[in-house]
Amino acid sequence: MDAVKLEGGRERADAIRSITAAGIPVMGHIGLTPQSVNQLGGFRVQGKTATAAKRLLEDALILEEAGCFGIVLESVPARLAELISKKISIPTIGIGAGIGCDGQVLVTHDVLGLFERFTPKFVKKYANFHHEMQKAFADYIEDVETKRFPAPEHTVEMDDKEWDALLNDID
Repeated sequence: MDAVKLEGGRERADAIRSITAAGIPVMGHIGLTPQSVNQLGGFRVQGKTATAAKRLLEDALILEEAGCFGIVLESVPARLAELISKKISIPTIGIGAGIGCDGQVLVTHDVLGLFERFTPKFVKKYANFHHEMQKAFADYIEDVETKRFPAPEHTVEMDDKEWDALLNDID
């Protein structure tokens, strides 16, 4: 593999050391960590208090020391993300963390508007494909149910001689 991404701070440091010692690069991920969102009390901004912000800064420093090549900062206050980005020497990638990170990322499904469910405040939809996809799937289902699909132009056939040979051979 090219790399792995691990969610969590100080509690992942030993695992990061082991993984990087095995020659596998590790990207850290702190702040809102979707894989453990239930432990965080839901999809909520992280690091809003001085105590929580200090812990995230410490976690970033610990992840850097443990060997991460970069850290994703998700749904943390912009000032905190910028401070963390200045305090560590590895790149930060922000998702809902303001412009002070070294790079930005958004989930493809959010960028393209592939569904209508709740999207976080930090998501900017650059397209709204959900409606088009919904219509395409409904049209496909209707065509299959009414036997308009697959049509002859979507079907492959055997040469008549080969077909006849098969029928003669199985009788």
